Amino acid sequence: MTHPKPPFAGDDQVAGAGTIVLLRHGRTAYNAQGRLQGQIDIPLDRIGTWQAVEGARALAASFEADLVVTSDLVRARQTADEYTRLIGGSAIVDERLRERGFGIWEGKSGEELAAGWPEEFALWRKGIDSPGVGAEPRDVAAARVAEAVLDYAAQVRDGGVLVVVSHGAAISSAVSHILGLDPLTWRGLTGLNNVHWAQLERSKPGANPSWRLTGFNVGPGLPPDHWASGPDWQSEAEPA
Repeated sequence: MTHPKPPFAGDDQVAGAGTIVLLRHGRTAYNAQGRLQGQIDIPLDRIGTWQAVEGARALAASFEADLVVTSDLVRARQTADEYTRLIGGSAIVDERLRERGFGIWEGKSGEELAAGWPEEFALWRKGIDSPGVGAEPRDVAAARVAEAVLDYAAQVRDGGVLVVVSHGAAISSAVSHILGLDPLTWRGLTGLNNVHWAQLERSKPGANPSWRLTGFNVGPGLPPDHWASGPDWQSEAEPA
């Protein structure tokens, strides 16, 4: 899906991708249960699979990627497969696009974290890392994911589209890093919904930062209750 890159032709020529789309994976059982997934390799649940199909249709209607890359975790690969099925080709798999690691907290609910690590959890809720639990530092995870994203952006034909399938915390922190903001202290982005995306457009040469955030938490546009409940949302909402 990549194309040969023409030589740089002046200030108006875009070198590498002109657009980066960062797509979060579909819902898993842990998402539904409010558990911290991190790098646990868990597949999409039934609703997550439906979200991946619907989200892929919406994304393909807006962007036909020149290159698609995905985290190696199965929930991301399943989501990427739905998109590449529509546009053709396949996704490159790169473990650098994995979710941030959360150490011994992975797989646990918010209630379990608050009960077992009250002080550390209180700090985490304020955006302060708790090194004692073995979590990957937020800035390290941000740099890891951003490095991979920018590496692939440089491989895309000039002005083309890169689609990256990754994870909620990974995407938010990487976007902050790419925009030149400190992921440790700047918390201006909300989380992404499942199979929603962030969009970055390359700035003019010499501009700072090199990328601009032009869309965030963009998706198929369905009502939140429909998106959370899946294809049976109307029947589930009806009284018994």
